[in-house]
Order: sequence, then C-alpha cells, then structure tokens
Amino acid sequence: MDELLKDVNAWTPLALAWGSNLLAAIIILIVGWWVSAAVGRAVGKAASRSPRIDPTIVPMVRSVAVWAIRIFTLIAVLARFGVQTASLIAVLGAAGLAIGLALQGTLQNISAGIMLLALRPLRAGETISVGGNYEGTVQEVGLFLTRLTLADGINVTLPNSTVWNATLINYSRHTRRRLDVAAVVRYGDDIDQAMRILKDLLDKHPLVLKDPAPTVLVTEYRDNGVVLVSRAWAEAAQHWALTCSLRYEVRKALDAAGMRAPVPVQESWAGSSKPPAAPGDAAH
Repeated sequence: MDELLKDVNAWTPLALAWGSNLLAAIIILIVGWWVSAAVGRAVGKAASRSPRIDPTIVPMVRSVAVWAIRIFTLIAVLARFGVQTASLIAVLGAAGLAIGLALQGTLQNISAGIMLLALRPLRAGETISVGGNYEGTVQEVGLFLTRLTLADGINVTLPNSTVWNATLINYSRHTRRRLDVAAVVRYGDDIDQAMRILKDLLDKHPLVLKDPAPTVLVTEYRDNGVVLVSRAWAEAAQHWALTCSLRYEVRKALDAAGMRAPVPVQESWAGSSKPPAAPGDAAH
C-alpha cells in the first residue's frame, strides 16, 4: 500500500503537468483555429472587394492566410509538449527549399501568375503585345498560363513567367490611339496642295477624332520624293479599321489629284558595280 501511494505521489506531478499542457494545447488549438477562420474571412472579404485583385486568386489568398496561422498554432502546441520547435522549423525549411528547387519553373509561373492577377497589367478581352513577339487578345490569365488569340485566329498559350518578364504593351487601356499613315509625293508635284488634300480627307473622315486635331506632316526627303504623314487619333476599338481605311483613301485621293506614287530610283552602271569616276578624279 505504501509503495502504491509512493507511485501515485510520483506520478501525480507528471500527470498534472501533462494535463495542464494538454489543456493549454487544446485551448491554443481552439483559439488558433478560430483566429485563422476569422482572419481568412476578413482577408477574403477585403480581397474580393479590391478592384486590383482578380477573383481567381481570392480563395488562394484566403487559404494562405488561414494556413499560415494554423501552422504557427501547431508549432505552439508542439512547444507545450517539449518538442524542439527550432529543429522542426529547420527541417520544414529544408523540405520547403528542396521542394522549391524541384518545382522551380512551376513556382516561377505561379508567382508570376499571382503578380499578373494582383497588379492587373492585362485583363481578359484586352489587346496586348508580349515582348514584341506575340500580339493578340487576352482570353485568360490563370495561375500557370496566359492564353492569347492572335489577329489571325491562332491561339497561343504562354507560361506566366514569360509574360511577366517580357515588355508588355497594352493597347486597350486608353480609349484613344494615334496612328500615322505615310505617303510619298514626287518632287515635281505641289507639296502644299498634297498636304491640303490629305488634311481635308482627315477632317471629313467619320472615324477621325476632332480632338486632338488631325494634321499632315513632312517627315522625310527621299531620293524619289517627299514623305507626307497623315496623323490622326481614333477610338481604340476603331484604330485598325481607320488605319486600313486611310491607307487606301490617302493613296486614292493623291492619285485623283494626279499625284501618282513615285517609282523607286535605282541607278546602275554597265560593266561595273561602282559609279563612274568624275572627270576631275580620273586625272589623279
């Protein structure tokens, strides 16, 4: 009986210590899980209300916030039972590093996708140019891939890291776009008359905006003529239609006024690829 009492007395402090640790661990778990759920809801609501955050990543943002708190909660629970959390964190860090190295390309695409969805340099339905290599309409921006439809109807799928690291030109963010259409007039033609004809064409074209006002500029002197540029502004949605229309109408208006397109000048010398020497040079 005495030995039983001794055993009970010996185990009582240990049982009380484990009991208190267990109770504390349960309380930490309950509080941690409750806090994580509350923070997840708050982060989800804030992210869904933000116009800069795509709805696609709202669940992921909420999950990251929730599980970050839960992981710290679990580490705190283990610490109550004497587990060396420093070594555990080191092991988890090493495992995370190994996984990160193994999935480096995939993680790059995910991180780039998050940045694209959060900062929104492009949206579905917008026309963009990616690094000068691909130009088309955005169909979808996902966590891994971005899908474009080119002007000729071809679908292109690009890794998000490629899109994020490239120079992006977004043609749809502004409601108006400028365009330049060049035409060459021969030196024998009346340049002032040609400029008046083109200016009148721009003023009367239904797709040309009045403000900023259209203008005609002399931009270059070539061997075969003078380059005139018809510069105008259009609604972004009408930019391509106006460009094609002016390329046709400008040449048509100049031809109607008798100002034909000049023939390219090409000089050739019989029996030699070099021009003949001037008379004065032959003496030297």
